Amino acid sequence: MTLLQNNEHDDRLQKLVGPRDWQSPQPHRLYDLVVIGGGTAGLVSAAIAAGLGAKTALIESDLMGGDCLNYGCVPSKALLAVSHRLRYLREAAEYGMPASNGEVDFAKIMQRLRKLRADIAHHDSAQRFTDLGIDVFIGQGEFLNEDTVHVISDDGGLRALQFKRCVVATGAHPASLHIEGIDTVAPMTNRDIFNLEKLPKRLTVIGAGPIGVEMAQAFARFGSKVSMIALDNQVLPREDAEAAQVVNQALKDDGIELFLGAQITKFVAGESSKQIRFELNGQSHVVDADEILLATGRAPNIDELDLAKAGISFDKVGVKVNDKLRTSNPRVYAAGDVIGDFQFTHAADAMARIVVRNAFFFGNSKLSDLVVPWATYCDPELAHVGLHLSDSEDAMCELDALRFDFKDIDRNLLEGETTGFVKVVVEKESNVVRGATIVGNHAGDLIGEMTLAIQNKMKLSDFSGIIHAYPTTASIFSRLGDKASGARLTPFVAKLLKKIISWRR
Repeated sequence: MTLLQNNEHDDRLQKLVGPRDWQSPQPHRLYDLVVIGGGTAGLVSAAIAAGLGAKTALIESDLMGGDCLNYGCVPSKALLAVSHRLRYLREAAEYGMPASNGEVDFAKIMQRLRKLRADIAHHDSAQRFTDLGIDVFIGQGEFLNEDTVHVISDDGGLRALQFKRCVVATGAHPASLHIEGIDTVAPMTNRDIFNLEKLPKRLTVIGAGPIGVEMAQAFARFGSKVSMIALDNQVLPREDAEAAQVVNQALKDDGIELFLGAQITKFVAGESSKQIRFELNGQSHVVDADEILLATGRAPNIDELDLAKAGISFDKVGVKVNDKLRTSNPRVYAAGDVIGDFQFTHAADAMARIVVRNAFFFGNSKLSDLVVPWATYCDPELAHVGLHLSDSEDAMCELDALRFDFKDIDRNLLEGETTGFVKVVVEKESNVVRGATIVGNHAGDLIGEMTLAIQNKMKLSDFSGIIHAYPTTASIFSRLGDKASGARLTPFVAKLLKKIISWRR
């Protein structure tokens, strides 16, 4: 990652998570665990192992903290916090306050981002992990054989680390497109968009996944004219179509021009703009941009590892592992984005814990046992966990779905946050919760309750008996529980209950 030069906050970040004057220690003869990669999966693996008394080494080739701290969760959410508040300011007249539609100070927004990122960075710093008793090596790790890793430092120094166990946690990087002219337009990715100091007048986002959607909406609210071009026919293509349509409409309301189901044919660098040429519905189109953000997926960081020398199987998706996260080399595990599954910070954390249990305690923890929620932090947010209604074949049972709209929840009415809904997928016969989609304000926080329900095999009707504080948005789950309970009444019982209620009145 390239940070801004002579920027006080980026300089502070660099000193914490990628110190140029770092002196790597002399290696021990044998390590209980060598971790390659200082992102979430690597840091959690190393910290837990060291806490257990294991002799541990950690290798990082770039900046510790990985994607999440440096060019993912942390900087993106700093921008989204501003974009959300802009909506509140522009809707203020509805609440009897003066509305604001003025220009933003983009340079100040970006400086705030860099300050907050540097403020958080001490949690992932090289010195902190050294203080935990871990040998921290800044350099490129590559396998020499099945039980040894070489660390090549920037000064050309070479150190050999022999291990009993190893974790590959090198993460992933933005995938590129092999389309004519792409190099001439120098598209940005999430690795450099946070270096911008001037707001682009015209921004074109390639891709409609979480990164593309979040950044498109933020920059549109900052004042850029934003276009989105995507091969997929819906935004957030892995999500429930009805929920994705809510986000789709929100993007349009923010003035974003959407070209979904498009096929890009060529990029052209002009004198004053960058052109994207594409086909859509049999017609040719051209969009001009000052900057292009490429958000078309991710590829594993494995090219520099020499995995074959260690007998580790891999493909273009990532390092191949079994359900216990063990590779084809029994000494070596892999976790996080590098295996291609569940590319989220919280999933990487959970995988790291599986690795440590299985590597040191002959554990039986399995990746397939994880219940992993995820969220896209656009406005409204969209979160999901478990199965979709269309996954009946995977569930090996018939599924049903119950839905409740936020417009029918008092708290949301009072706050003016009525967009969206909760849709819960249940086993039709047992009413056990198997999945949920939430689109609306604070969906990322609300999804935790449904994650707990799936983890504990709860019935949706159980939520009828859970007391939520009034008025809260979370009370929507009690309402869904009531709805589930009512849906399971036989016609005779429903009629009898109606008579009892009428008699009591």
